Amino acid sequence: MQYFGTLHILVFNNKLSNKITVIPGKIEEILLPEQVDVIISEPMGYMLFNERMLESYLHAKKWLKANGMMFPTFSDIHMAPFSDEQLYMEHYNRANFWYQQCFYGVNLSSLRNAAVDEYFRQPIVDTFDIRILMARTVKYTVNFIDGKEEDLHRMEIPFVFQLVQSGLIHGLAFWFDVAFVGSLVTVWLSTAPTEPLTHWYQVRCLFQTPLFAKEGETLSGKVLLLSNKRQSYDIQIVAIVDQSGFRSGNMLDLKNPFFRYA
Repeated sequence: MQYFGTLHILVFNNKLSNKITVIPGKIEEILLPEQVDVIISEPMGYMLFNERMLESYLHAKKWLKANGMMFPTFSDIHMAPFSDEQLYMEHYNRANFWYQQCFYGVNLSSLRNAAVDEYFRQPIVDTFDIRILMARTVKYTVNFIDGKEEDLHRMEIPFVFQLVQSGLIHGLAFWFDVAFVGSLVTVWLSTAPTEPLTHWYQVRCLFQTPLFAKEGETLSGKVLLLSNKRQSYDIQIVAIVDQSGFRSGNMLDLKNPFFRYA
């Protein structure tokens, strides 16, 4: 068994079952004497993709035998629209400091709009009651066995939600599950709001302008994740209420979340 560097990737070979060899270094740089049977890692970040560790996890497959196993094996990211007036106003009011026209003699009010834009670029890491969700989730699957590193550089997730209640849509909520597919059984690790809380929590992305929609109407659009050099992603969301044509969305920086939990 070998143990690799900061990504905590474990690879197993049956011939080495009676000893442990520690090889420090990046998975992209180390050398192994032979192919391995199993790769085990914990490469998930907030909203699954933050920190871009999944790319190193996929890169490790160059050492995996043709019939080798990966744990986790695949992941599902789930998203749904939500309504949360308290969260929206709380986030919006964070910019109140910049209303001041005489802060030690300095007029800050010209910076207020820029402050609002910056706060709304922050995804919110916390947990919530599922009753705020306004539709059934849409799922996007990443298969680690078949996936390539370049598949994670640009991911476009289209969605169509049929709303189960009327109200203001304040944004989209995200969480993920990972599956460990063994020879006899599949084990799931879930970060859903209905499951025991994990250190990943859930992530919510607010719209700057909420959308009103009625029960039975549809909300369609897409989430675009673009990898960046900050080991994370820029998130672009576009959402339209099909029946009214009202449109909203946001551009967010996954590297700079707002940690709302206590």
